Amino acid sequence: MTWIFLAAGLGAAGAAVLAVSGARVITAARTLNREVATAQAQMEPRRARLRPPEG
Repeated sequence: MTWIFLAAGLGAAGAAVLAVSGARVITAARTLNREVATAQAQMEPRRARLRPPEG
């Protein structure tokens, strides 16, 4: 019977580790998204100058 409680505890601990890791990945993805958006905003004026005039 003790092994059932041990298995349940280890399962809960594993789920907690996965939840924390998932939260860190989501936070890193949001940070990366912000950095990419900032870099894209900085490059847009330069990209517009390189485009040939329309018409």
